[in-house]
Amino acid sequence: MELFTFDDDYVRRLREGDRETEEHFYSYFRDLLHAKLRRKLRSTDAIEDVRQEVFRRTLERLDQLKDGRKLGPFVNTTCNHVLQEYYRQESRAVSLEDQPDVADTSDLDTAYDTVRNSARVRKVLSTLDKRDSDILRAVFLEEGDKEQICKRYGVDRDYLRVLLHRAKAIFRTAYLRRKSGRRSIFETFGGLTSLLL
Repeated sequence: MELFTFDDDYVRRLREGDRETEEHFYSYFRDLLHAKLRRKLRSTDAIEDVRQEVFRRTLERLDQLKDGRKLGPFVNTTCNHVLQEYYRQESRAVSLEDQPDVADTSDLDTAYDTVRNSARVRKVLSTLDKRDSDILRAVFLEEGDKEQICKRYGVDRDYLRVLLHRAKAIFRTAYLRRKSGRRSIFETFGGLTSLLL
C-alpha cells in the first residue's frame, strides 16, 4: 500500500463532509486498521465493531487535530483508545457472566419498555436530518436491501457504511439525551449492530 501524505486541506474537506475525501479516508484506513486489529482481536465482528467506532470517533473529533499532517497518528491513537475500552468492556462482560442470574422482568414490563422506547425512537428520528433519519429507518427499522438503499441515495457500499455510522452517532447522542428508562435502543431493537453491512 502506498502511503498518503495528509494535510490541513484534506482534514478540512473531511470535516466538511466532502464525499470523495470521506471515501478516500475510509478506503485508506480500512485495511490499515484491519491489519492492526486482527492481531489484537479474535472475531471478525469485534474487528469490524472497533474499526467502525474508530472511524466514528475520528470524524467526530477532527476539530481536535491541529496539524493535518498528523491524521495517521491521530487515527492510530484513536484506535488504541477504542481498543482499551473494548478490552475493559470484555473483561466486565466476562465477570458478569460469573454472577448468578437475576430474575427476568415480567412480560408486561418488557412490553411496556418496548413501546416506550419505540416512541422515543420515533421522536428522536423526527429530530434528525432527513437523510440521516431516512437511512436509519431504511436499514434498521425497515431492514431494507442494502443495494437498493445505495441506489436510492446514490452511494456505494463503503460510503453507505460511513453515512450509517455518522447517522448512528447523531442518533445515539440525541437518544441518550432523551433516555430516562433502563433499556437502551440496542436492546429495544435486538442489537442493531448485527444488522450492519
